[in-house]
Order: sequence, then structure tokens, then C-alpha cells
Amino acid sequence: MSSAEAGHSLPTAADSDRRAAVLDSAMVTFARFGYRKTSMEEVARAAHISRPGLYFLFSSKEALFRAAVVQALERDIAAVEHVLADVGRPLPERLAEAFDHWAGRYIGPLARDVTAVIEANPGLLGEIVETMPRRFEELITDAIAVESGREAASSIAQTLISASIGLKHQVASRDSYLDRLKVAIGLLVR
Repeated sequence: MSSAEAGHSLPTAADSDRRAAVLDSAMVTFARFGYRKTSMEEVARAAHISRPGLYFLFSSKEALFRAAVVQALERDIAAVEHVLADVGRPLPERLAEAFDHWAGRYIGPLARDVTAVIEANPGLLGEIVETMPRRFEELITDAIAVESGREAASSIAQTLISASIGLKHQVASRDSYLDRLKVAIGLLVR
């Protein structure tokens, strides 16, 4: 018996879009109030959905938080993969854009709050807080290796990632972050 015959319909594109929008609203709400102070009621209100509707999609606040963070990180990684795959563009340009997708968009007051919520609740997220940064490092390393060789690529990638982390805490704007990151890329990538 198919799922349609059993009374269950397969998720549609509209269902996926709605779920993504709810997760986006949840991320903003968690960033604004913090994980502990955010209620499912507040997320439901922000997402323009009923609280029972929200519980239908996500069984708990923990499941909602995890799904919101996973969605954000998966989007970031997909954007990084796309940018780095465009080998028709110069490597320094691709690296700057990849770092912007991964870290630059998390600069500013609300963005810092998102990062703080994620960092303050690693137990809720499980292995994704380790696997996604490793994946980002692999992507950066592979892109650099094409032009600089595998041996130098790992050190250059790790140094750029360290510079990016430091810059996130030093600058007040995304533009400042990108300007300074481009200097680091220019020094390390030829």
C-alpha cells in the first residue's frame, strides 16, 4: 500500500518551504532570546503558525533548535561548495566569498547572538558542531591544494580559518571582516 493509500501524503515543495521558513524564524527567535528563554509559543508566533502546528512539525524545543542549526549549517556548506566549484574565478576571490558564506554573514549583533546560542548549547547539537567545521576546512583545503599543492594547503587553510575566527571577534561589520580577510588571503594564497 502506498503512503497516499494509507492516508499519508508525501511532503510537497510547499511543505518543505514552510518547514524551512519555520526553522528560519526559530533561529532568529533563539538568537534574540537565547535557548533557555525561548518558548515554543514565541517561535510559533514568529513563524505565524499555531503552537500545536509547531509541535506537529517538531516534538520538542530541543528538536526544533537542532533542526534550525542543522538547516543553517547545511545551507552554509552548500553555498561554500558552490562558490569553490566555480574554478573559472580566481582562487582568492572564491576563498573570500566562501568565508563570507561560512562566517561573514554571522557578523553583527543578531548574527553574534546566533553564534553565541550555538556555542552555548553544544550538547543539544551533537556531532554536527564538529562535522560541519571539518567539512568547511576540507573544502577550503581542497580548493587551495589545486593551486598550491596538497602539502601547503592544509597549513594555509588552517591559518585562514584561525584568522577568520579572530576577525569575527574583532570587527563590527561584515564589510570590515571581508576587507581584513582579503588581506590575509592575499598574504597566504598566491
